[in-house]
Amino acid sequence: MSYEAIAILMFSSMLIMLLTGQRVFAAIGIVSSVAALFLYGNGAVEMPFNAAFKLFNWYPLLTLPLFIYMGYILSESGIATDLYRMFHVWFGGLKGGLAVGTIALMIVISAMNGLSVAGMAIGATIALPEMLRRGYDKVMITGVVQAGSSLGILVPPSVVLVLYGMIARQPVGKLWLAGAIPGLMMAAMFIIYIVVRCRLQPNLGPALPQEERDMPRSEKLKLLRAGIIPFLIFFFMTGLFVMGVTSLVESSAVGASAATLAAWSKGRLNKSVLEETMRKTLGISCMFMWIILAALCFGAVFDGIGAVRAIESLFITNWNLTPWEVLIMMQLSYLVMGMFLDDTAMLVIVAPLYVPLVKVLGFDPIWYGVLYTITCQIAYMTPPFGYNLFLMRAMAPKEIALTDIYRSVIPFVLVMTLALILVMIYPQIALWLPEYVYSR
Repeated sequence: MSYEAIAILMFSSMLIMLLTGQRVFAAIGIVSSVAALFLYGNGAVEMPFNAAFKLFNWYPLLTLPLFIYMGYILSESGIATDLYRMFHVWFGGLKGGLAVGTIALMIVISAMNGLSVAGMAIGATIALPEMLRRGYDKVMITGVVQAGSSLGILVPPSVVLVLYGMIARQPVGKLWLAGAIPGLMMAAMFIIYIVVRCRLQPNLGPALPQEERDMPRSEKLKLLRAGIIPFLIFFFMTGLFVMGVTSLVESSAVGASAATLAAWSKGRLNKSVLEETMRKTLGISCMFMWIILAALCFGAVFDGIGAVRAIESLFITNWNLTPWEVLIMMQLSYLVMGMFLDDTAMLVIVAPLYVPLVKVLGFDPIWYGVLYTITCQIAYMTPPFGYNLFLMRAMAPKEIALTDIYRSVIPFVLVMTLALILVMIYPQIALWLPEYVYSR
């Protein structure tokens, strides 16, 4: 059997296992283990041990559980709920103001957690019922929550960019900084769309009644303090890192410590909050570590059979494609896979193939990491099987049907596609900040 046939067989076997509902790390790990034994014999048993040592020697991996812990303790202690109440009052007088506040909430949640699932859970349980009660259009606000939650994998500290950095062997700090401006740009584009549409169609997002907004300035300022804590945490965590005061791992420790102190200062750091936070942090962290371990084994087998060189030869020599045509084909493949797989599975499957090809084509792997992440955001929301669509279906109130969820994402997918095109045409949108910080 040729190496090309082995590569195709590995891919098809893994996709079949994933489509049957197997866990991502199990599908990837089993396929890579069987392929290794078939190719290398008994000596292949050393591969998972080597991968494990490589994984545990990777120092930035310490950031993973610390950032996940930070997000969950802020969520479980109710600080995220306080934050939404602040946005509710301060943005309520604007047509579509609660939807704008929801996007702002998602930005902060993304900056505290780095996972899209956390933003989706908070948006669906806190923001969505409140906007429905206020007479907001159910289709529009369903799209708002899905689009806002997708920012979690782009705005730092993005866990997906940590995994990309591990697989692509790129500095996580540069990847986070590269994702910051595109993430904020996309959030601003969402807000502009919401404000313009609600101005043209006021019935979609009515302003809060005057009597609900009339409160003493002291009360408004008191609510404003609820938003100061998350912003301070984000400043101490990211600001100190950007200024060169702390390293990446130290920044994650600062964020986790500050979040714990914030919950304690509000009198909400009790046994149940700590137990729930620890349980969720351990579960998510272990899941990601198993996935990375399986990815390292899979990548080692692919490197051994020369699959990367085979794909390079297919695209460039046989098909005679230009570098930009190859890049666009790679992005389209993510969109197709994103209809069936989550971002982690996509990253593990194709990053070992695509990242070396990106370097051969002369593109910046940091810039490509941002393109990959934005494409994943679009794929998450693309019918019929987008990952976020079914998460929303599981969390949304009963009055929101699956057809409403499908209709809701169309304008936001178009906005995200525009953002992707802008970053592709103007790479400095992503690269300016890391170049500026690391050149100091």
